[in-house]
Order: sequence, then structure tokens, then C-alpha cells
Amino acid sequence: MQIWVDADACPKVIKEILFRAAQRTQVRVTLVANRHLYTPPSPFIQSLVVPHGFDVADNEIVKRLEAGDLVITNDIPLAAEVIEKGGHALSPRGEPFDPGDIKARLTMRDFMDTLRASGIQTEGPPPLSQADRQTFGQQLDRWLHRHTKK
Repeated sequence: MQIWVDADACPKVIKEILFRAAQRTQVRVTLVANRHLYTPPSPFIQSLVVPHGFDVADNEIVKRLEAGDLVITNDIPLAAEVIEKGGHALSPRGEPFDPGDIKARLTMRDFMDTLRASGIQTEGPPPLSQADRQTFGQQLDRWLHRHTKK
């Protein structure tokens, strides 16, 4: 069991929370990005650089993912693939992607993409708040507690 991070757009503060959790729990964390990212020296933390291109990092995560792994991502289509493959997905805001509502979230995402493509301005997400960071940390701790019991 390990944690995969769709790292190109993952906020630094979330990566730092993940680094501390990896050290504390000895769970492997792998950052996947199309450029080299800083990782602290640790046997539990690594970075995987993939070529530039549309969905290359996402495809690499899905290819390497095993059932039970956790993926940190804001990408709803990636989260859907992770769930389909038996993994778990959590957003950097601490929102778990749930098998029961992932199809509805995909539909809403596609609808918003259609609106934007037709020229309608939509608002992006608000900046990551302290409450979002705390929620992420709490959700990560819950997941780690459930999945690292021996």
C-alpha cells in the first residue's frame, strides 16, 4: 500500500503534510510530475518524473496503482479511474472521492467544461485555506489509521 500524488498542481503545504505522514507511518509516498520536484531525503518518499504531455502523469499513476493505494488529486477523471481500479482518492482540500458520487462529479465537471468552452466565465476554486489544510490532514490521518493497522 502506498500513496501516489498527482504532484504538478498539488500545493506545497499538502506535500509537506504528506512528507511528515510518510516519515511517521513509514508509508511510501510517490510524487508523480512532469518535472523534478523537491523531496526530502527519506526511504519512504520518492519522485517520479514523466514526460510532458496531456494526462501522462495521470496515466502513469493508474498504470502503477494497486488496489488499496491512495491517490491525492484534484483531477476528477483520474479519481474515477483510481476508484474503478480499487484505489482511494482524496483531494488536496481533504474531500474524499466516493464511489457513490464519482459519476455525478464527472457529469458536473463535463458540464462546467462545456460552459467554459461556450465562452461562459466560471469561477475557479478559492485559494487553499487553513481549514482546507486541516481537513486534508484529518482525512489523511483517518485513511492511514484504517489502512495501516497490522
